[in-house]
Amino acid sequence: MHTDLVAALDIGGTKIAGALVDGRGTILVRAQCATPAQEDGDTVMGAVEEVLGRLARSPLWERATALGIGSAGPVDASAGTVSPVNVPGWRDYPLVERARAAAGGLPVELIGDGVAITAAEHWQGAARGHDDALCMVVSTGVGGGLVLGGRLHPGPTGNAGHIGHISVDLDGDACPCGARGCVERIASGPNIARRAVEMGWRPGPDGDTSAAAVAAAARAGDPVALASFELAARALAAGIAATATLVEIDIAVIGGGVAKAGEVLFAPLRRALRDYATLSFVRDLEVVPARMGTDAGLVGAAAAALARQADTAAAVS
Repeated sequence: MHTDLVAALDIGGTKIAGALVDGRGTILVRAQCATPAQEDGDTVMGAVEEVLGRLARSPLWERATALGIGSAGPVDASAGTVSPVNVPGWRDYPLVERARAAAGGLPVELIGDGVAITAAEHWQGAARGHDDALCMVVSTGVGGGLVLGGRLHPGPTGNAGHIGHISVDLDGDACPCGARGCVERIASGPNIARRAVEMGWRPGPDGDTSAAAVAAAARAGDPVALASFELAARALAAGIAATATLVEIDIAVIGGGVAKAGEVLFAPLRRALRDYATLSFVRDLEVVPARMGTDAGLVGAAAAALARQADTAAAVS
């Protein structure tokens, strides 16, 4: 696998990152541009084509055998389309077809961004060596992905493991997805911050009301800030325990901006998990911080492309 080289894209509402990645997961060439998220769909695609064009100018490009794409979702890998919540110009947008054309006909593997991060953490990060894992991203939203039986499990459309929209509070707040009491509605960064303000937390003189500011206040012992993180931790624990009970994972990896709060999040999360993960086969579930950092989306998209190639090669032989 070490001679393999694939192209990778990590498409989000803020930036479109691209890379050429080898079979060991090393990024050899990079390109990036801002996502024109509020423009029409073809303008956004133009930015994707610009990133691919920059990669194609590298002499290594001719060795690339596939293109892996991790995109903000929802994605539909079976249809080759994406409808990212934060890119309104893309609704059922035929990304796979357009990206294949822009990449000179390379085979394209599309997965959601949560699944991409899961692939990266399993290949090289905190879930390495675990055959059954849940990886989560807790930031502006809450996403995730599953590794089952030692293999990435994206599901038919590429969205399996989307833990942010498990309901953990049956009579909870309405979530923009249409359900109530979703993990994301309680545990995402903006919701941690919103709830802290509603509960009476007041920001410092700089007026910063972000989740990071709430985390700093919690670290300093502010009881309201701590209470908001406690609620987020309980929601995450309930969602993780439900997932573990359903599919028998033995590790949950948590990344994203909210995870940077550290023990302000992880200490109450581990406590709450003991309340929810009570059956014998989930009691030893570990919860750990992600390790892959900002390159996770790119490395994971590459991992998915390499895995698909390996499957195709096995099927042919």
